[in-house]
Parts: sequence; C-alpha cells; structure tokens
Amino acid sequence: MNNKPVALLALAALVLPAFAAETFPSRPIRMVVPYAPGGNVDISARIIAPPLAEALGQTVVVDNRPGGGGNLGASLVAKSTPDGHTLLVGSSGPLSVNPVIFRNLPYDSLKDFAPLSTVQAVPLVVLAGQKSAIGSVADLVTAAKSRPGKLTMASAGAGTTNHFAIELFASMAGVKVLHVPYKGSGPALSELLGGQVETMVDQLAASIGYVKDGRLKVLAVTTRQRAAALPNVPTLDELGYKGYQAATLLGLLAPAGTPKPVVAKLNAAVRKVMDNTAVAERFRGLGANPGASSPEEFSARIRDELLQWQALVKKLNLKFE
Repeated sequence: MNNKPVALLALAALVLPAFAAETFPSRPIRMVVPYAPGGNVDISARIIAPPLAEALGQTVVVDNRPGGGGNLGASLVAKSTPDGHTLLVGSSGPLSVNPVIFRNLPYDSLKDFAPLSTVQAVPLVVLAGQKSAIGSVADLVTAAKSRPGKLTMASAGAGTTNHFAIELFASMAGVKVLHVPYKGSGPALSELLGGQVETMVDQLAASIGYVKDGRLKVLAVTTRQRAAALPNVPTLDELGYKGYQAATLLGLLAPAGTPKPVVAKLNAAVRKVMDNTAVAERFRGLGANPGASSPEEFSARIRDELLQWQALVKKLNLKFE
C-alpha cells in the first residue's frame, strides 16, 4: 500500500496554516459594519481602521451593511471565505440579543464566527430628568414600589440591550415598572428631557453629552466596573444589586474556520491598536471602556451574555413580535 498521498496530505495540513499566516493579509481587509453610518459601531470601526491598517500593512475598508437589526451584515461575514480578509465589527445586538429575539437567524453567533478580540464596551446608565424628584437608584425603587407598574422607564426599543437591562434591574429590585420603548435613543432622550417619561436606561455613548452639560441626572452605571468617563458614578453592583451586568460589547470577528495563525495575527494587530493611547482616549471620550482580549475571552463574553439574556427572557416570559 502506498502511503505517500496520506503523508503529503498530513504535511499539507501542517504547512498550509503557517503559509496562510505568512502571506496574510494579501489584499485589502473588509470590516463589515452591520449598521448604517454614524452610530457607535460605525464610529468605532472608523477609529480603529487606520491604525489596524498600519499594524497589518494592508488597507482596511469599512463596509456598512445595515439591515435586520445587524443580522444582514453578520450573516454576510458568517458566509464569507474564512481567510481573515472579511471581518465583522460585531456588537451585542447581532451576537447576544438577536439570537434571543429572532426565531430564525441566518447564522449561529456561537458557531459561525471566530472571535478575534474585544475592542470596547459601552456601559449603560440609569438616567432621570434634571427636574425629576428621583435623584438616586434608591429614590427610583421607592417610587416604583409606591406606584407598581406606573413608573416609566424608556429604552431605545423593545428587544434591545437597553430593554433587557431594564427588565433585569426590575427583576433584581423586585419592582414593576412601565417600559416605554422608542425607535432609537434619540426620540427616547428627547422625551426624557421633556419630562414625558421619568427615567431611562441608555448607552452612555448616546447620552453622555446631556449628562455632562447637566441636562440629565445619571443614577448608576450598569457594568461591574465604573465607567471611565464617569468615575464618580456608582455601579448597580456597588449599590447592592450584586452581579448586575449589562453593556454593549463590541469586537472583531472572522468567519468560523479561519486558520488559527491568521486569528493570532489579527488578535496581535488589534492588541497593538488598543495599546495606542490616542485610540483608547478617543473611545473614553465616547463614554466607552476600551480594551483588547484573547479570542477565548471574547468568545466567553459572547456566550455569557447570550445565556444571561436567554435566561431572563425565559424567566419573565418576554414576548417579541
């Protein structure tokens, strides 16, 4: 029996991944943003694209592919050639929220991607209008208990991370609130500023301007670490809601099957970018907590977020149209 073909195949299996890493990248890299220009994910992509191109020695092109709440762009990357030249700028929406609220996604967020590294996490904040009598989380809980199901808490929409954060807080606080969903942060913030709603949970990146100019009160941060942009604002975990965690996570992912040496090279490039003080400061200025991670750490964070929201939806029997 001639074992030469088998030996050649085994040798190829060892050599080809190394060769892929040596030759990568061989052409411009496309970073797919699954949202329209102008939002947090798009802005983040455009912050890291130039230094990432410098680190990799190849052009990096930002490609906006909005649709389906991020599902269209995510699906495009999941089905692309796994060679490291097409990446997803992935956030909590398509990675850990949409799998909970959509019945038939065209991708599996845990199986169809090779996570590369986190880039940043945007804390959510609990807000109240400047003229509101609610000046703390304790005030909010007291008001909610005195008016069960009537205290209004706005969000950027049903089935968003903001909405889930409200439901998680209400569940942990043992209160019933009236969730008021809007079509985006803009309209919700406008109503909060005008006093049409009493409180809100929102991404810090969207509301930081109103907080800094004193038009809104920030009661707490939803991440376990304080926000770099608001170091004096306590976390819900600190205020007694132990283990409370909600944020909009963002990072880079390649399609599943991308060779490990290519994943390692991309991870090293992202780490170099995020070690750049100017890049980190730009993210902090947007209200985000910047930071790279290992592929394994990013994968674990996606899985943990997904399991958290799945458990919450099941426990509260939340329904989405």
